[in-house]
Amino acid sequence: MRDQEIPIKNLTIDLKENDGHYSKSIFDRQIKGIHIEHVVISPDNTFMDYAQAGIKSLYLFFKGRGSIIIADNTYDAIPESILLPNNLNQFTIHTNKNDSLHYLKISSQLSTEDLMDIKEFPKANTQQLYYTTFDNCQSYTEPIKSPNTISRTILPNKYIPRIAMGTVKTKGPDKVGKHKHPMLEQLFLGLSENNCTVYADGATQTLTEYSLLHIPLGSTHSVEVAEGQTLYYVWMDFFLNKEGEQWLETHIVNE
Repeated sequence: MRDQEIPIKNLTIDLKENDGHYSKSIFDRQIKGIHIEHVVISPDNTFMDYAQAGIKSLYLFFKGRGSIIIADNTYDAIPESILLPNNLNQFTIHTNKNDSLHYLKISSQLSTEDLMDIKEFPKANTQQLYYTTFDNCQSYTEPIKSPNTISRTILPNKYIPRIAMGTVKTKGPDKVGKHKHPMLEQLFLGLSENNCTVYADGATQTLTEYSLLHIPLGSTHSVEVAEGQTLYYVWMDFFLNKEGEQWLETHIVNE
């Protein structure tokens, strides 16, 4: 039997000189209810984005610099930051003069059950803007990771139904031990300088910086980083149902 492959997409895209805005769908229809776009805005350009009814969208900024302008407030659109606009209808992104800005826009189509679950979430989680840099997020430990690993939760659950996100960072030689989670779909986004190897059942894939990888659902998988290399990626968990979020209880929050 042929081993399944580990899907991966390289997100590094060079805009042509006159292109102001570029958007491309990634892993289209691979995760039910989830739409992912790689967006690039060229230097010294402005782009306005709008909310859509029945959809929660969040933004992961991973390369380039700019500003996010929301009403009378300005936030830094910088590598390793996350924005969840929540109830805001629109906002503007402006890029720096000499910098193209790259980010993932991840949109979740809310089901009837999701809309009911949101009513039980803390109001601050669903009504107030959520913005933070990754290094300002809560750290945690996990049995499958070494003491040298720094893990952070960048989007806790109960902000968007059935979604949570975090980062993993360590230097080689090191690894994330074998495990499986059939209750969720998972993506990895390689961040700056990341260079590691992902294993899933019998398949192997190299994850480099600015690449997006899809862990095959239900596979036994692990990650290794060689000596002198860096492991640094965002994990994105898309749970099949809210009961599956109990998996997050394996994350032990650092006091």
